[in-house]
Amino acid sequence: MKYLGSCLCGNIQYEVDGEFENFFLCHCKSCRKDTGSAHAANLFSSTAKLKWLKGEGEVKTFNYQNSGHIKAFCPNCSSALPNIQMDGTLLVVPAGSLDTDIDITPSGHIYLNEKAAWDNNLELAPKFEELPVDNSE
Repeated sequence: MKYLGSCLCGNIQYEVDGEFENFFLCHCKSCRKDTGSAHAANLFSSTAKLKWLKGEGEVKTFNYQNSGHIKAFCPNCSSALPNIQMDGTLLVVPAGSLDTDIDITPSGHIYLNEKAAWDNNLELAPKFEELPVDNSE
């Protein structure tokens, strides 16, 4: 299967050729910090190939304290992008960076011992199709 992805501004585009073995929602402190959210949503593959279609030379990579927590991103819009980890054996693709639909659902939540204190029962929060507007004024 081939998947297409890009950053928010469109300066960087890529293609992934192959299948994803896992799809994890990671709640570790590092993933929460670099996404600004409750968790990161990353796809993992040990066999798929990454091909940069546009802007490869622009991609920036950050390895937090050489810990192996690696984030690739667009220097213009800061969108998360795919990166290669584990000595070149693992492709990690931020699910939100894909422009193509995927047929894999999350394999699970990981690092729940580090999840945010406010990350409980989020499925019970009110749901809106768009940003709600207060018309009571």
